[in-house]
Amino acid sequence: MTDANPRAALQKARRVVIKIGSSTLAHDSQAYGRLASSVRALTNAGKQVVLVSSGAIALGTKKLGYRVRPKEMARLQAAAAAGQSLLMRAYEEAFAHEKLAVAQVLLTHADLADRVRANNARAALKALFEAHAVPILNENDSVAVEEIKFGDNDELSAMVTPLVDADALVLLSDVEGLLDSNGTRVSTVYDVATEAVPLVRAKKSGVGTGGMASKLEAARRATLAGAYVVIADARKSDTLARIFSGEDEGTLFVPSARRLTAKKHWIAFTLRPRGDVWLDPGASAAVSAKGKSVLPIGVTGVRGDFRAGDSVRVVGANGVELGRGLARCSSLEAVVVAGSKGDAVLVHRDELVVW
Repeated sequence: MTDANPRAALQKARRVVIKIGSSTLAHDSQAYGRLASSVRALTNAGKQVVLVSSGAIALGTKKLGYRVRPKEMARLQAAAAAGQSLLMRAYEEAFAHEKLAVAQVLLTHADLADRVRANNARAALKALFEAHAVPILNENDSVAVEEIKFGDNDELSAMVTPLVDADALVLLSDVEGLLDSNGTRVSTVYDVATEAVPLVRAKKSGVGTGGMASKLEAARRATLAGAYVVIADARKSDTLARIFSGEDEGTLFVPSARRLTAKKHWIAFTLRPRGDVWLDPGASAAVSAKGKSVLPIGVTGVRGDFRAGDSVRVVGANGVELGRGLARCSSLEAVVVAGSKGDAVLVHRDELVVW
């Protein structure tokens, strides 16, 4: 792989996560069949595929006779419960035509935030790969509440990518990729923050803006895990074939030069912070510029209610979040030792991600 042809690496991708949105599935009855055919071609080429699929709530909304997608949590959960069986039936039929077995895996954010449960999910997915089945993942919306929900399935797919050690993530939607200010597809992005995000911010609010912003955040997270990411059009029958043949399809996001370990990726993007640790100017510089641990002597304030092992935000003297890490003591203990000298460490650099 060279900078001149970064897409060549996609031909060698061993494990692939593919996410497809509810908008595509709801408006295109042929999408299931196209996807099954494309996945069969990928498996024939020796690739292992994980599918992250939305669509249960949309199908359940129609099944239960709701005129519009409900807003109340109880009705959303009811729609998800009613629609999940329809979603899996559609996949079962489409993939059976290609002689592929599928397996439903329902997750909540809490499943991946807990190390033991996340490892159990990883082991289950590995067993499905060994059985030559295609895992179909979705959020367990019928039981999820706000505290354990993912933001959306773009976020779920970005979390699953390092979980299964995927080489590539494909976000399929009803757009051909990221568009520039002239409406032309951007072929390759090397830095999400400087090259892609400004294009979305420059657009007026509209139907697709929020969706693209979500995909860019998923791309940022997955590229930090070392994966290639492609945003591409789900409506074309040859989209996946072209992507993994190394052709110029969709928008390719190249893995970040600064890659996070699986543990640090989990700390940065899966755990939800339970509090804040504020630093003085000297400690802020030591942490942000030199990657030092957070020591009590540099702490000026503590907020929130956290325990040892919880995620906390590390905030600089100017109020800007410097990073996130695992607390080595409770919030009460942190308050007691804040500003004092000693050998204690509040957040160790090995468990700290600096933005």
